[in-house]
Amino acid sequence: MRNILPWILAAIFLFLAVYFYWQKNEAESRQAIADRQVEKIDSELEQEQAETDSLEGMVLPPDTMELVPPGGAAFVDELGSLSQSDVQKLQRKGLKSPETDLMNDLNRKQNQLIPEKGTMGGTMAIRDSRILNDRYAIAYYEDGHNGGYLLLKYTVNNGTINWTVVDNSKL
Repeated sequence: MRNILPWILAAIFLFLAVYFYWQKNEAESRQAIADRQVEKIDSELEQEQAETDSLEGMVLPPDTMELVPPGGAAFVDELGSLSQSDVQKLQRKGLKSPETDLMNDLNRKQNQLIPEKGTMGGTMAIRDSRILNDRYAIAYYEDGHNGGYLLLKYTVNNGTINWTVVDNSKL
């Protein structure tokens, strides 16, 4: 009986060693499968993120955002500065601060002057304007989708400003 006890213990240890080796291999196999699934999900997420990033550039800004005129629509800074003699003429006709008064009046009357209606839910508005001299002004208008230029003639009589559209050019 003494000779059998070491053999039984050896068999039990051998059985436990085989059992734990088998469990270790099974766990490694499951971990490898899980790793492949995680890699697949990661690659799908990266592809989806790349598609989303490429679509973000295609989203149009809403009309409530400040719009920047397209290239060529921005006026040169020197354009539209009234000369001292133009300022004096307009002051004699009843404007206290000629350039400011003209710009404010133009903005108030822009809905009557812009010949186009907004499209796709946009509202036409003058985005940039310049007073050229004591009789003419130029303005860029748009609704976020379409736009154009206005050449305007104005007259001042006793502080009252009247605007006339001389030319309209759609972009």
